Amino acid sequence: MATELSSFAELKKAAPTTPGSQIAAAPREKEIDAQGRAYATGRRKNAVARVWVKLGTGKITVNGRDQTVYFARPTQRMMIQQPFDVSERRGQFDVVATVSGGGLSGQAGAVRHGISQALSKFEPGLRGAGNARSLLSAMETLRPQLAADTRFHLRQETFNLDAEDEILGWVKDRRIDLLAFNDHMDLAGISKPAKRAKMVERTGLGADAFDRLVERVLSRADQVPASIKRLAEAANAAGIATLSHDDSSPAMRRGFRDLGVRIAEFPINEETASAAAEAGDFIVFGAPNVVRGGSHTGWTKASDMIAKGLCSVLASDYYYPAQLLAAFRLVHDGILTLPQAWSLVSAAPAKAAGLNDRGDIACGRRADILVIDDGVALRPRIVAVIANGRLVHLTDGARLRPATIGPQKAVAAA
Repeated sequence: MATELSSFAELKKAAPTTPGSQIAAAPREKEIDAQGRAYATGRRKNAVARVWVKLGTGKITVNGRDQTVYFARPTQRMMIQQPFDVSERRGQFDVVATVSGGGLSGQAGAVRHGISQALSKFEPGLRGAGNARSLLSAMETLRPQLAADTRFHLRQETFNLDAEDEILGWVKDRRIDLLAFNDHMDLAGISKPAKRAKMVERTGLGADAFDRLVERVLSRADQVPASIKRLAEAANAAGIATLSHDDSSPAMRRGFRDLGVRIAEFPINEETASAAAEAGDFIVFGAPNVVRGGSHTGWTKASDMIAKGLCSVLASDYYYPAQLLAAFRLVHDGILTLPQAWSLVSAAPAKAAGLNDRGDIACGRRADILVIDDGVALRPRIVAVIANGRLVHLTDGARLRPATIGPQKAVAAA
């Protein structure tokens, strides 16, 4: 979110005075070397990773050692596998990485970032609109076979005006279940050489073409508020919950609230979070923020917001084990009781998403139950998952015992 923009009215001020060239980003081509490898640099905190990926069997080597040796913790290995899991490419690529600086957690994050960037070069379509369409269609086809109630959360970049009509169609047909309004134009970042260089690299355009593309996008900035309004109205009519992302001021949050967007995802300061809480909005922060003890961007610390009653939902934020870990971390740190902490990842998210048939254990609700072993502090382990009354995951069969049936008596009513 660009720090200069604190309300819808300021969007128009960001537009250039003269229309830009009507250049569009051309479809990117695969970027590989003579050995069939795609290369990228990944960064996380003080760690920098150089990463090469090529088709293979899933072997990952870091600084000359196997990943299981270099990254001994399973959570670190899980982190570097995330780009493959999200793109459904696990076991299909070999990775060679060199990484330096920072601690092991930061290095794992840098390798993950490098893998993600390299995969985008090997398969440019992974970031394209075509891949979003394919993913939506695949989810609709597979949904009856999936153990969990899997739903589609669409994160719309508000300056992507060309996608509006298609998204309106998805909303009206109820093909999506959550709609978020994101703005990652980052006007402040574009003016910084290092940040701009990363943006240019990700688009696959030359520097001049990138500048013309930015100018073209900003020349339509005055159309963005109306587009957001149309999408929000369509979502409200379809009963689809909506979110605003990285609200930077109470005015920005109020503008979205006036459109019926009642979920504030990652407000970037306490003032905005307080304004959202006073208005009864749902407030989302990232569970990894709780687990790490702070935001990787240096913004709001989630545990502080939770302690002040300024957080109602914890999201996985792309690291899926984080919600489970965060709930028990909050209890361990004495910030919340377990029922209060668990509400942040169960009852409150369900309510925010409009799923009123779940979120807690009660008569008439879906029988969605997790069996968790918390015998080791801060290392909760899922033993079993029951989804809608059906056992769909079990790691330890010995934990299940047949029900004890006592002697029965025949009772006759006079």
